[in-house]
Amino acid sequence: MEDKIGRLIILIMCCSILKGAVSQVYSVGDENGWSSEVDYGSWSEKYNFTVGDVLEFTYNKGQHNVFEVTESTHRTCDASSGVLAKYESGDDKVELTESKKYWFICNVNGHCLGGMRFGVDVKAGNTSSTNLDPTPSANSGNAFDTWSLGLCIFAFQFLLRLFC
Repeated sequence: MEDKIGRLIILIMCCSILKGAVSQVYSVGDENGWSSEVDYGSWSEKYNFTVGDVLEFTYNKGQHNVFEVTESTHRTCDASSGVLAKYESGDDKVELTESKKYWFICNVNGHCLGGMRFGVDVKAGNTSSTNLDPTPSANSGNAFDTWSLGLCIFAFQFLLRLFC
């Protein structure tokens, strides 16, 4: 009985690894980070975001922040209402947990109106939106993720055969 429980734990761990292997980490603004130097509308259109992906906002703490907001707040840049989450660490990681449109702004005075805002449309699976061949940033590790996904699928099948 203990042997089967141990195998089950290993199978569950492999499933967890498999989920992480297909997720991407996107560095917002690529090498420029979260700053007033980037066209975030164009940046966000380069990628196909799926549930489980992570947006990484890198900036100097105190000079910027990241607010997840409603579409209305995104359009007006008025964060007196419609704020869903606030991030202010300078190295913020936001996991995209749902299939929906996410909206982000910098709430430092003048930054949102100056262009530090964007939205991402997150899909449920590996479906494409506008770009059939996304080019993730250098931080996303796409080749490694593909390799590790294959390895995890192999390990999962192997462990599945041990149980069945």
